[in-house]
Amino acid sequence: MMRRATLAILMTLALAVAASAQTPAALPAPVPPAGPPEFGPAHGTLMIIGGGLRSEELLKQFIALAGGPDALILFIPTAGEGDEPGLFWEDMRDLQAAGARRVTMLHTRDRKVADSDAFVAPIRQATGVFIGGGRHWRLSDAYLNTKTHTELRALLDRGGIIAGTSAGATIQCEFMVRGDTKGNEIMIGDHTQGLGFIKGVTIDQHVLRRNRQFDMIPVIGQHPELLGIGIDEDTAILVRRDRFEVFGNSYVLIYDNQKTTGADGQFYFLAPGDRYNLKTREAERPQPRGVPIDRVQKKPWKD
Repeated sequence: MMRRATLAILMTLALAVAASAQTPAALPAPVPPAGPPEFGPAHGTLMIIGGGLRSEELLKQFIALAGGPDALILFIPTAGEGDEPGLFWEDMRDLQAAGARRVTMLHTRDRKVADSDAFVAPIRQATGVFIGGGRHWRLSDAYLNTKTHTELRALLDRGGIIAGTSAGATIQCEFMVRGDTKGNEIMIGDHTQGLGFIKGVTIDQHVLRRNRQFDMIPVIGQHPELLGIGIDEDTAILVRRDRFEVFGNSYVLIYDNQKTTGADGQFYFLAPGDRYNLKTREAERPQPRGVPIDRVQKKPWKD
């Protein structure tokens, strides 16, 4: 009888030890970051894509961050020309082909409509917004400082994601290049104010594919307080708070007038996987461990 009791006690102890090994102790709550971010969104995520999406991987990543295939995603095609819905179906089909099951178009060119409760109601239900390409001044004309703008900020505040490609990338920053209604070769034109989801930054797209890599230099020369970010096609930065990481198939260019490469180089490259701190303006290559980017030195640009 004693043996059976002892055996039962030993088995109970063994099971308890096994259970404790399989169920780790609760980890302490993460320490919240000190203070609000200065440049990126406090809670949500920005996916800023340099255009020319040929791979589904970035779209799949966007859908996952929005909450998965059944998340409500809004597609904003307003940067494009014309208003016929058929012009925009291809972009919506790309999202659907990448796995999104609930994609709804949100589009107007009328600021009064964009400033109405009825128009913004879907944004209040959505967890992800994707802004298509075209000319970003059209987005500014339609949505800047309207209820649509306010609700997009609110979507970020509740932890959602806003993605944009090409024009949908540049509209997310505070100061827009290529925003002139007369043509996209004019770097500082008649539309420079973006939606400001990422501050202190100006963003160019299609940079290497269209040989635009030198176009940002005079902009930063004229506005040295800005950080210039050039994003090539099929490539994105994922921004959370004051940091971003590079994803995709090409490169991101950084234009910081306090950093040079070599003797007088005025930009440097980040590759997929590289990370950047918007607050300190420092980049790192994380593998095999965080290391500085080659040849970048703290040396102001020459006047």
